[in-house]
Amino acid sequence: MEHITKRFPGVLASDDISMSIEEGEILALVGENGAGKTTLMNILMGIYQQDEGRIFINDQEVRFRGPEDAFNAGLGMVHQQYMLVPNMTVTENVALGYKQAWKPLRLDLQMVRDRVLEVSSHYGLAVNPDAYIWQLSVGEQQRVELVKTLCLGARFLILDEPTSALTPQETDELIELLKRMKNELSIIFISHKLNEVKALSDKVVILRHGRVVFSGQTADYSSSEIAALMTGHEIVLPENRERSFNGEAALEIHDLKVRSDRGELALNGLSLTVHQGEIVGLAGVSGNGQRELAEAINGLRPVEEGKIEFFGVDIHNKSPYYVIDHGMGYIPEERNIEGIVPSFAVKENFILKDSDNKRFSLHRFLRRVEINRNAEDLTRKFDIRTPDTATAAGSLSGGNIQKVILAREITRAPRFLIAVYPTRGLDMGAIEFIHQELLKKRREGIGILLVSEELDEIMNLSDRIAVIYKGRIQKVLEHGKANKRNLGILMAGLEEEGE
Repeated sequence: MEHITKRFPGVLASDDISMSIEEGEILALVGENGAGKTTLMNILMGIYQQDEGRIFINDQEVRFRGPEDAFNAGLGMVHQQYMLVPNMTVTENVALGYKQAWKPLRLDLQMVRDRVLEVSSHYGLAVNPDAYIWQLSVGEQQRVELVKTLCLGARFLILDEPTSALTPQETDELIELLKRMKNELSIIFISHKLNEVKALSDKVVILRHGRVVFSGQTADYSSSEIAALMTGHEIVLPENRERSFNGEAALEIHDLKVRSDRGELALNGLSLTVHQGEIVGLAGVSGNGQRELAEAINGLRPVEEGKIEFFGVDIHNKSPYYVIDHGMGYIPEERNIEGIVPSFAVKENFILKDSDNKRFSLHRFLRRVEINRNAEDLTRKFDIRTPDTATAAGSLSGGNIQKVILAREITRAPRFLIAVYPTRGLDMGAIEFIHQELLKKRREGIGILLVSEELDEIMNLSDRIAVIYKGRIQKVLEHGKANKRNLGILMAGLEEEGE
């Protein structure tokens, strides 16, 4: 890509960018949220048209009018937000773009199914071709996206935040898979996780405010040096080294039983207590009931048995409005579906839970000046990269959408906060800020249930760590007694040695 420039109203998204990738090479594209990484890859895939600059493949200049031209040239992209139809099977999703299967007056689904199995077997991607997308975990859906892209004949892969929603085990598997695929493909991957950048890439390109600020061989630089080049300053993630607050019980869960979307018991007798002024980290492999627990507490999923007491009030099977009204803050797993209304403006998403608050409305009329003032304040404080606060929230980058949700939930003075993967998709500078904010809330006496698959994050922030396995709490460990080894053993459903 030579001298690529792309302008949107009020934003210079790509500013004279040049970069190249060789055959059989893995290039990491990194930068802060809103630096222009996804925009640049969307230009390469023909989703956007550059205003200036040229693209060459094997020394031949190309100009893609749309993604189909890019597919035909052998390019494939797995987007951060998966492009799958939930109520269709894996085979049917692949068939949507698999033209060879479209026969006169019929669709040869068996041919597509055979192709899915062939690609799955060749690359070691375990995929059930007959499963419905809505039944699959996030990690499984990502494998489907990879299989779909490879079925369409991709020889050059672009992966946008491929591990942002994966468990540590799934991440390790993906890195090993991509290393094997490097023999047959060239790969560009966008990531904020610098340990993965170091483990996987041959070359790294860093963007800041739409410009290339660094390009070099990954092996020549440490993770901390790359982080400093990304943000312009040294990153130091804070740790919870303070004494426990020992406040009263804020959230008490007793023998909770909740079913998953598939009708199975996702929570099977789970009990857990979180006090005021403490952070309890919930560690576990994805799919062991974390999502169902968060949704049950917030009134989004029915409880079959058990109780959820919130400051002594039983909130199980109450409406989300009732739970919010009692002071619950919630950072959900599905940010685009549960966290924001994508078509609403950023400033409107900030007040979703407080539109009837006297600060923002009077006699049912919205107070526009105060809403705008609040939006400008939060945008500045949380460094949300947006042209203006009237921009639709759904048009922001994934990391900036996450910041909108965090800004809303943290600043509306909750009595308790449930944070599900709060730093997923955020750059190192943003993670540093969010960790500081969570610890600040803890010091204010607010209880926090932190759901994360980043063990470093859980160990750095938590007063106690509860390990969940198959819908039950395996064990609760004090801050100083947890390490990756014993957490890993418990997350696998095994007992610690010596017990």
